[in-house]
Amino acid sequence: MAAIKESKGEAVFRYSNIALLGLFGFMMLVPLLKVLATSFSSTYAVDTGHVFIWPVEFTSASWARVIERGALWRSFALNVVVMVIGTVMCLLMTALMAYPMSKSEFKPARFLAIMVVFTMVFRYPIIPFFLTVRGLGLYDNFWVLIIPYLISAYNLIIMRTFFRELPKELEEAAQMEGCGYFQVLFRLILPLSKAVLATLGIFYAVVLWNQFMNPLLFIDNQNLYPLQLRVREYMINADSEFEASLQGNAPYNNATLKAATIIFATVPIIAIYPFLQKYFVKGATLGSVK
Repeated sequence: MAAIKESKGEAVFRYSNIALLGLFGFMMLVPLLKVLATSFSSTYAVDTGHVFIWPVEFTSASWARVIERGALWRSFALNVVVMVIGTVMCLLMTALMAYPMSKSEFKPARFLAIMVVFTMVFRYPIIPFFLTVRGLGLYDNFWVLIIPYLISAYNLIIMRTFFRELPKELEEAAQMEGCGYFQVLFRLILPLSKAVLATLGIFYAVVLWNQFMNPLLFIDNQNLYPLQLRVREYMINADSEFEASLQGNAPYNNATLKAATIIFATVPIIAIYPFLQKYFVKGATLGSVK
């Protein structure tokens, strides 16, 4: 079949879109590139404002100082554990709720959907939330970093919509073979749902990695500080380890150390995207009208 020839106007429109989106993409990358350049620049270049998006007088002294911080690595390891365990638990709980809600024969499905949307419109008050979580014994507890995030209303709606679009004939055939609802879900539906699982897995992983408010409310034990709370500690405490290290002629300063710490906390979650991009692009159209 011969390819359809692109008209001149269509070509102009396509290239204009590419240029415009490329410009917007670069503008969104500028802040991250500036922080990255600052982390690899000399103290003189940073203090005199010569650094933009490219390192000036390249040095890795700030990174060497950041990497040797044991507390930062403990928080990093905690974040990895929370993200892995939490993402699996979040996807499992979301699937267990989304699957029955996708069935027309499940009578409470409509009521539950309304309640889910209600939680998206009206947020919970902070004080009752704090008292409830503390009453459950989750204060200064590892699980407070996971349990409050188990089900996201937005992600639940996406997964329910995806399940409703799967062919019913497949489930009927499985049920005729003697499969129950749990067997259908785990042996048929979930293996067919890699796109939505990968997409929502990214959403949950980003939230769990970047969580800040809940740890700030419920964590006092520094051994349970996630990475973002540890970064905050380094940013605001004048007598922290970083500030104390600035005495003398150190080849780094507060600005370069902060920049290196921010990149250290940001890059790991960004690195996950390329491996799941094909699922993420497909999942971006989940719930759309066919």
